[in-house]
Amino acid sequence: MIYRVDWYSHRLGRDVRVVRWGHYGRPVLVFPTAGGDAEEIERMHLVGALWPLIDQGRIKVYSCDSVAGRTWNEDHSPEHQAWIQNQFDGFVYYEMVPHIFRDCGSYQSIVTAGASMGAYNAVTTVARHPDVFHLAIGMSGYYDLERSMHGRFTHDFYFSSPMHFLPNLPEGGAQLNDLRRCFFLLVYGQGRWEHPEHSWRLADVLGSRGIPNRVDAWGYEYDHDWPSWREMLPHYLGQLTA
Repeated sequence: MIYRVDWYSHRLGRDVRVVRWGHYGRPVLVFPTAGGDAEEIERMHLVGALWPLIDQGRIKVYSCDSVAGRTWNEDHSPEHQAWIQNQFDGFVYYEMVPHIFRDCGSYQSIVTAGASMGAYNAVTTVARHPDVFHLAIGMSGYYDLERSMHGRFTHDFYFSSPMHFLPNLPEGGAQLNDLRRCFFLLVYGQGRWEHPEHSWRLADVLGSRGIPNRVDAWGYEYDHDWPSWREMLPHYLGQLTA
C-alpha cells in the first residue's frame, strides 16, 4: 500500500519524490513542513496516526518533497524564493495532480493538508486551483510571506500569496465562484510557538470574499509540534471524509 516514485521536474530543475500510502479512498495531499521531504510525515508518525482511515479505504494519502519550503529557509534572494514558490505551484498542479488522477483511476476532488509551512502550501494550492482542490486543512499555519520579501514584491510573490491576491479576485470570475464552493479549515493550538493571529487574518480575508472557512482553536497543551498535528489531522479527516 506504500508506493514511491521519483521524476525529474523541468519546472523545478530537479528530481522530486512523491509517496502514496493506501489503496483506495479520497485523495489527500499532505504537504511537508519547510525542511521536509515526501517521507517526513511517515517518519514523524503522522501516517501512523492516519492509518485507521487509510486501512478502512476512506483516504489515500500523498506527499511530495518540500522544494519551495526549503528555498525560503536558504540563502537566496527574495525574488528567487518567490519564483521557486510559483514554480512549485506549477509542479503541484501540472505534475502532481495528473499523477494522483492516474493513480486513482479517475478524477476526484483532492483534499490538501499540512502543518506550519505545509499549511501555507495546503491553503495556497486550494486558493489558486479551486477547479481540482476543494478542501484545505491548515494546522498551525503562517499564511503571509511578505516579511520574507523585505519589501521587494514580485509577480511570483503576489500570485503565491492568498493574503494578497484573494482581495483582488474579480467578482463574478470563475476562480472566486469556484472558491465559494470550497472550504478552508484553519486550526491552531494555544501552546508554545503558536501564532493564532495568522489564522484569524487569513479567515478575515476569506470571509470578506464570501469564501467558506472556519477557525478552530485547540487547548494550551497543543504546541506547534508533531504531537499536536498527529491528533488534529485524523480528527478532521475522519469527520470531513465520512
